[in-house]
Amino acid sequence: MAEDIRPVIDALRAALAAHGITLPSLGVDPVTLAGTSVRPPLVALGNCNVATARHLTQVLRKAAGG
Repeated sequence: MAEDIRPVIDALRAALAAHGITLPSLGVDPVTLAGTSVRPPLVALGNCNVATARHLTQVLRKAAGG
């Protein structure tokens, strides 16, 4: 299942980059990747500074029509 998550993360990273957004810690959540659960690992969206959070909010609002 872990090999399925990397293309999703790469696509998300590219989509964010197209809007000038970088989430430095974007990746696979290591705890859920190492777990024995039947659930797929989680995507860790990562930490970002306030300016990046504001920019992400603006992009999402615009995409939602608001």
